[in-house]
Amino acid sequence: MSAFQSGAPRFLRLGWFRSGLFWRTFFLLSVLTTLSMASWIGMINMVQRGPQVQQTAELVVSVVTITKAALTHSAPELRRELLFELVSNEGIRILPLEPDDKIEPPPSTPNMAEIAALVREKLGEDTRFSRRVNDVAGFWISFNIDGDKYWLMLERDRLMGLTRVQWIGWASVVGVLSVLGAALISSLVNLPLARLTAAARAIAQGERPAPLPEKGSKEIIQANRSFNQMVEDLAQVEKDRAVILAGISHDLRTPLARMQLEVEMANLSQEAREGMQSDIAQMDAIIGQFLDYAKPTESATFTAVDMSEMLAEIGREASRMPNMRVHCDIEPNVQVLGNAIDLRRVINNVIENARRYARTPGQDHTEVDITCQVKSTGHGRRAVITLADHGPGVPEDQIAQLLKPFTRLDTARGQANGAGLGLAIVERVLTRHNAQLNLRNREGGGLVVQLALPLAA
Repeated sequence: MSAFQSGAPRFLRLGWFRSGLFWRTFFLLSVLTTLSMASWIGMINMVQRGPQVQQTAELVVSVVTITKAALTHSAPELRRELLFELVSNEGIRILPLEPDDKIEPPPSTPNMAEIAALVREKLGEDTRFSRRVNDVAGFWISFNIDGDKYWLMLERDRLMGLTRVQWIGWASVVGVLSVLGAALISSLVNLPLARLTAAARAIAQGERPAPLPEKGSKEIIQANRSFNQMVEDLAQVEKDRAVILAGISHDLRTPLARMQLEVEMANLSQEAREGMQSDIAQMDAIIGQFLDYAKPTESATFTAVDMSEMLAEIGREASRMPNMRVHCDIEPNVQVLGNAIDLRRVINNVIENARRYARTPGQDHTEVDITCQVKSTGHGRRAVITLADHGPGVPEDQIAQLLKPFTRLDTARGQANGAGLGLAIVERVLTRHNAQLNLRNREGGGLVVQLALPLAA
C-alpha cells in the first residue's frame, strides 16, 4: 500500500461518499459553503474591528464629556433631577467613586484594550474601567469633577456589537439554509443523471424505458435526445432482427418438410434413411433455436408461476429420456413472476445441453441434479434454481464464452450438433425476467447453472 493510500483521510474511504454523485456533490458544496462562511466571518471581524473600536471610544468620550459638562454647569438644586433623567432616559448612572468599591476589571480582549487606550488619550491616563462595580454589571468608566471622582455606567447594549451567542445563532441559521440549498442544488444537478441511469438500467434488463424529458440545459437536452434516439434505434434493430430470423427460419422449414417426405419415399437403406432423418431433425432443432432466440419476451405477459410444480414435472419428463438420471430437491410452493412458457424453455434448454454434452465419465448416462430454494441474495429474496450435471465440465477461462450466441465449445463439451444458441437463449430470457444467471464448474466435475428469479408478490 502506498504512503498516499495509507495516509488518506478516513472519510474518503467511506462507502456513502463513494456510493453516489449526489452525496459527493452535497458534501463538496457543504464544505465550500462552510469555508466561505468562515472566511466571510473572519473578513467581517477584521474589517469591522477598527471602525467599531473607534466608534465605541468616541461614544464613551462624548457621553462622559457631555455628562461632566452638564453636571458642572447645572444648578445644585437641579442636579438630582438631572441624574434621574440620565438614568431613566439615557440609561446612564452617575455614582461617586469610593476607595472601598468592589471593582472587577474589564474583559481582556483586543477590542477593550484599544478602546481603553483611545479613551485615556482624551480623558486622561488616570481613567479607570470596570465591567462590574459593587456587583452591578455594566460598562463603568471613571472621571473627575473638580478633584472629586465619579463612576459613569453605560448599558452594555449601547456599546457591544453582536455577542458570541448571537454570532453562533446567525451562523447556525445561515449554515442550515446553506446545507438545504446544497441539497436542493445537488438534487437538481443529479436528477437528469439519475433519470439517465435508471433508463440505461432498464435497457440492460431488457425493458424499454419511457422517453427522457428533453428540457433543461443545452447539454442535458442533447444527452436525453441522443439517448431517446438510441432507444428508438435499438428497438427498431430488435424488431428487424426478430423479423429476419423468424422469416428465414420459417422459410427453411418448408424445404425441410419436403426433404423429409422425399427421404421417406426414396429407395434407401435403413441406415442411410435414419442418418438423413437425423440430419433433418438436427436442422429442424437449429431452426427452432433461431425462432426461440428471435422471439421477444414481454413483461406484460408475466404472471405468478409455480416453479416447484414446473421443475418437478420437467424432472419427471427428463427421467423418461434414455440415458438420463435426474435427482430433484425442490422446496414446495415457490412462486416466481414470469412467463411460464419461456421459463420452461429455459430449464429444458439447460437439461438438453447437459444431455448432449455432459455424460458422466465412465457411465453410459447423464446425471443432473435439480434444486430449488428461496434464498436471500444481493438483489433481495429470490428463487434460486440450480441445475448441475456430473460431466467433464468446462475450462475456467471459457465459461464466459458459453453465453455468447453461436459459440460452441466442442473440446469441452463433446460433439456439438446445435447452433450454439442454447445458453444464449437462456440468458436472453432471464435478462428480460430481471433474473441473474451464474455458471461455474462443479466440485468433482460437471457444470453448475444457477438461476435467481424474482419472487411473485
